[in-house]
Amino acid sequence: MPDRALLDVAYGRRPADTIITNGVLVNVLTGETYPAEIGISGSRIALVGPDLPRGPETKIIDARGGHLVPGLIDGHLHIECSKLSVTGFADLVVPYGTTSVVSGLDQILVAEGLPGVRSCLDEAAATGMRVWWGAPAKAPYTVPESTVGHTFGPAEHRLAHEWPECVGIWETVQEFVEHGDEAVMEALDLAERHRLPVFGCAPMSDTRRISGLAAAGIRLDHESYSAQETLEKLRLGIYAIVRESSVAHFLQENIQVVSQVGARRVAFCTDDVHAADVLAAGHMDKLVRMAVKAGVDPVTAVQMATINCAEMYRIDHLVGSIAPGRFADVLIVDDLADFQVREVVAGGRLVARDNAMITPTAPPARPPVRPFPVAELTADDIVLRAPEGAASVTALAMRMSPEQVFVRKRHDVTLPVTGGVVEPSVEHDALYITVVERYGKTANRPVALVNGFGITRGAIATSAAPDDNNIICVGASRSDMALAVNEVVRAGGGQAVVVDGEVLRLLPLPVGGIVSDLPAREMAEAESELDDLARELGCALPSPMMYLFFLSITAIPDYAITDLGLVDCVELKVVDPILSWS
Repeated sequence: MPDRALLDVAYGRRPADTIITNGVLVNVLTGETYPAEIGISGSRIALVGPDLPRGPETKIIDARGGHLVPGLIDGHLHIECSKLSVTGFADLVVPYGTTSVVSGLDQILVAEGLPGVRSCLDEAAATGMRVWWGAPAKAPYTVPESTVGHTFGPAEHRLAHEWPECVGIWETVQEFVEHGDEAVMEALDLAERHRLPVFGCAPMSDTRRISGLAAAGIRLDHESYSAQETLEKLRLGIYAIVRESSVAHFLQENIQVVSQVGARRVAFCTDDVHAADVLAAGHMDKLVRMAVKAGVDPVTAVQMATINCAEMYRIDHLVGSIAPGRFADVLIVDDLADFQVREVVAGGRLVARDNAMITPTAPPARPPVRPFPVAELTADDIVLRAPEGAASVTALAMRMSPEQVFVRKRHDVTLPVTGGVVEPSVEHDALYITVVERYGKTANRPVALVNGFGITRGAIATSAAPDDNNIICVGASRSDMALAVNEVVRAGGGQAVVVDGEVLRLLPLPVGGIVSDLPAREMAEAESELDDLARELGCALPSPMMYLFFLSITAIPDYAITDLGLVDCVELKVVDPILSWS
């Protein structure tokens, strides 16, 4: 039923609760800018125009000549990768103008199931940031399917599609579609019946695969490594979301498509961000500035960060523009090209000024922290055993590609065998890597090799590790690896750096074993300290802990590691890291 109070204000039968005055409206629906006032009833915009009627109790927000811009939308975001809770993340990004995000909450889903997702959505409702939820095509995304706390399939889709926050099918991995995963095919069928759009995940796809995705009904995709790939997706009917994350820097490359074909079917996302990066340079506002610097008209850049994204997700009747009936999410920006957000109105309330919340949001009460149900490890539990009688082996190490972010290629290395155990080699940068199943369902803890981390001593570990959030650990010392894993287990989740039997730093992540209620600045300090400590151990990667926790993602070629073992992401099967021996 329509909101009667909203209609009364819209029809002029009563004055607005709040009026934003003395501003220049950026009308993303028409591309115009002109002076206007915004009349708000409750949390919604009721009318837009000149000289709106006031009442004695009408609150006035004076824009002081600033531009009135719709709240920005992050088109694809893994909130949990920030290691901040929903409350903490909202208080971080809302002051920079992000008032809506589209997220699958897939990490909390595999850790705590649908009740965990429901808790996050309820938590978001108390903040200035709306979470539009995409129900994951399936969870976990790993192929073969790794061990998680909770899986998500067609039965869960039937329930989740009824939730008001559910706006479509999230992260439909290319391989699921190409190989006809039965659970995903059923989810896509349910989506069609429920009129929900389907969101893709297809990095480095060729025309054949893009055609298949389009034929399957994939509406949009956020995973393009080149402008040509983005253009092919647009040409074949798939909306494109240009990504610029803390580590995956693709905006400068992919923004080229705007000069070729225009911006009508292009939006922005950050995917994964560090708190430190947001505090230093902003969030979606940063992407608007980058687009303008790359030659995009400022109003067009704003449209890409607002209405374009809302239309892709079919939520443009609620967010993405300043028009009657939409949520009253409004930014006050002095200069569109410079795009520094001065003030933020979210849900009709002035919530942030000068890149800070006016009143920080209190997180909800949390249950007591419990250690993971995992037996204590020793160095003898972390071994890569050689075939009987082998004196040396040639093994496959996952090579961290310096050319393509997160991509892992094959790197063969010959290693000695001592007492039946393949010895890792600091000299050859062939380090041990293990994944420890943390849900207590198995005793899985396979060991493989990784090249490119450069660690010469110690170990680093994390339980924040999409897509399954088991504990992943890389190290030059088996005893330090065992200690790092044990510390994460004891904390009920976290990230650790260990060297010579000493825990240099433990960052507890007690909420689901993957996030924390730490304020953003404290999280940024902890992130920086962890990465700096990893660099002191020899790691030369741009973001050591983020590179570590992406090693379990089987959607990124060519190799990954899960609790099942080393995975060939092209053949989609577990393989033996030992290739030959003598």
